[in-house]
Amino acid sequence: MRKTLAIAALAGSMAVTGLALSPAAQATTQSAAQAATAGTQSYGSWGKFFSSDRKAYTYGKTWKSGGKVHTKWYGVDKSGGKKGWVWFEYYQNGGWHKFNKSWDGKVVGSWSGRGIKKVYTYTCWAGKFDNCGKKYRIY
Repeated sequence: MRKTLAIAALAGSMAVTGLALSPAAQATTQSAAQAATAGTQSYGSWGKFFSSDRKAYTYGKTWKSGGKVHTKWYGVDKSGGKKGWVWFEYYQNGGWHKFNKSWDGKVVGSWSGRGIKKVYTYTCWAGKFDNCGKKYRIY
């Protein structure tokens, strides 16, 4: 209930100051309010997040349910012979943690955890630390 009121207040204050929400922001606000009432909060879809050379990208969705943060991600490597890498950095229980997954071609993966406060991701291609793209916050 408090989240719904906070979202409504934020939307109202933006309208008053002349900052109208975009249709995508409105949809995200509405889906977050609906999810909060159902016990699951969606933080929405994210991506396409490319490697710096644009030969691999990741996209996915992040949501919170039952006290856990869930992430489902998809990886696409557009150039054969070398692997794409997705990195996740997250803040959990007072410290930062980091892990990666590699793939060749296309892949689907997921992970979840309790006590997560922030999650960032980025994509690399041809090596764990090569041709890495920009880092994005997804939760």
